[in-house]
Amino acid sequence: MGIQKQIAVLPGDGIGPEVTNQAVRVLDTVAKKYHHQFSFQFALMGADAIDKTGDPLPESTLQLCKTSDAVLFGAVGHPKYDQDPDAKVRPEQGLLKLRKELGLFANIRPVTTYTSLHHLSPIKSNLLEHVDFEIFRELTGGIYFGKKELSTDGKSATDTCTYHVDEIARVAHLAFKRAQQRKRKLTLVDKANVLETSRLWRKTVNDISTSYPEVEVHQMFVDNAAMQLIINPAQFDVILTENMFGDILSDEASVLAGSLGLLPSASIGSGTALFEPIHGSYPQAAGRDIANPTGAILSAALMLDHFGLHQEASELRSGIEWTISNSFVTMDIDPINFYFTSTIGELVCDFIMNRVEDAIHKANIQLRKSTII
Repeated sequence: MGIQKQIAVLPGDGIGPEVTNQAVRVLDTVAKKYHHQFSFQFALMGADAIDKTGDPLPESTLQLCKTSDAVLFGAVGHPKYDQDPDAKVRPEQGLLKLRKELGLFANIRPVTTYTSLHHLSPIKSNLLEHVDFEIFRELTGGIYFGKKELSTDGKSATDTCTYHVDEIARVAHLAFKRAQQRKRKLTLVDKANVLETSRLWRKTVNDISTSYPEVEVHQMFVDNAAMQLIINPAQFDVILTENMFGDILSDEASVLAGSLGLLPSASIGSGTALFEPIHGSYPQAAGRDIANPTGAILSAALMLDHFGLHQEASELRSGIEWTISNSFVTMDIDPINFYFTSTIGELVCDFIMNRVEDAIHKANIQLRKSTII
């Protein structure tokens, strides 16, 4: 007998609705095959919500998220806000508030590479072999949430970075437990030679490490970590770091895969977990059916793992690997011979339902017909 889950869907802005729709489509297919019941409730978020309600996170959206089993999120952002530094209400405020309200203190970004896509990365192919790690980023503390001040004359500004032991410990325990399930190696990234908050991070993580004696712990300064991600990315297993460092390093790590559109993320904590691709809203591509839905679909796989549906999640990932290995990719991967956003979603659904065979009639697929013979 399958399970029942209510999923809040926040498509957001730009390409968010298009990629999210494919993730929902794939989840529907999983539910059909394995006799689960997924109920999808859609709600406003970001610039779209501002335009319609004046609020980037309407109260009705927040309440839906709090009462759902998980949140599937697209992207937020719009040029009219990005290009207006004086805007008082911004799409990103909705996401920051949602993370805080749901207690999402840990952001998890898996980074893997595909052999057939190594040519897309500026990194040499031999360095990309066996790259498979996860970044655990603290999400609700640090400089992003600290006190912010601008002097009355507008000539000086202050952003305060504050961390409490409890904030560090809760994400550290998650990272250690994940390392136990993987290759038992954890790398703490900080700037303990300069920052007092980093010294607190290092002491706290070292104290916690005694509870996980089988996990090998390494410390690395953030400047060195940024370099090591490029010259030897295969050395990493689980990376643990604070909010701003995690934001920067996880975006840097996306170049290893070859496209921002390939990577998923999960944000978990004390409330409803949220799953989203790491890419932005990419408004230039909105409505053109050319955006890469892989990150959104793989985020749905993380959601399935969160539900304990590991077989289903694995099958979904196999579907993505199948599309990539057969060169069914979107414009960001191949600007000449590319497939549509909706076609990729359809192909992954076909894979899940065992409607694929060794011989593939690509001409039909290019015509948006997933007839595979």
